[in-house]
Amino acid sequence: MSAPLLQVRGLAVRYGGIEAVKGVDLDVYQGELVTLIGANGAGKTSTLKALAGLLRPAAGEVLLDGRPAGGVAPHQLIRQGLALVPEGRGVFPRLTVAENLDMGAYARSDTAAIAADLERVFGMFERLHERRGQKAGTLSGGEQQMLAIGRALMGRPRLLLLDEPSMGLAPLMVQKIMAVIRQVASEGMTVLLVEQNARLALQAAQRAYVMEGGRISFSDTAQACLGDPRVRAAYLGE
Repeated sequence: MSAPLLQVRGLAVRYGGIEAVKGVDLDVYQGELVTLIGANGAGKTSTLKALAGLLRPAAGEVLLDGRPAGGVAPHQLIRQGLALVPEGRGVFPRLTVAENLDMGAYARSDTAAIAADLERVFGMFERLHERRGQKAGTLSGGEQQMLAIGRALMGRPRLLLLDEPSMGLAPLMVQKIMAVIRQVASEGMTVLLVEQNARLALQAAQRAYVMEGGRISFSDTAQACLGDPRVRAAYLGE
């Protein structure tokens, strides 16, 4: 088997004297959709922020396609092919939808391909096309989530990190967002998904890691996790 696209060993994240992530190991291979599930406060978001360069790891090693990525600045990681869709969406509220999408491609210079990718995003999210001249801050929560994902896709990432994409959204919007995540994964994009809705995440993913108290407590195929009594009792309400 080839080396993982993302390889994490012994990752630790601290906030002052509090250790939020305690020696996490995980691998994500090219073309996989992998999910990281766990309760609130388990350390999932801190893990993604460290992988995306928003937090400096206190310890451990992060390799992206074999290159050291731990502690690398976010704009450099974007150029290396990593994009994060953060919890809370993080759109630029005073910019239009089109301007937000343009920001996603700021590190690129391939004008024709950028234009093609913009049409692709508008094809995935027709509502963004309808609202392309509208200020992002006036969009609904679901529309902002679409925009945040679209903006990340405009960078043509090799690895897409998603933090709680379904949070606070109506069921129909959740279905739309998850359908797009499945689509980009089926087209070969590598995805690491953090999602509070464990059932939704496990149904979409190929493999899963379960995080408890800052540590990985369990990992297996997503299908095995769906059938595991521990996972069912803790995260599926059964």
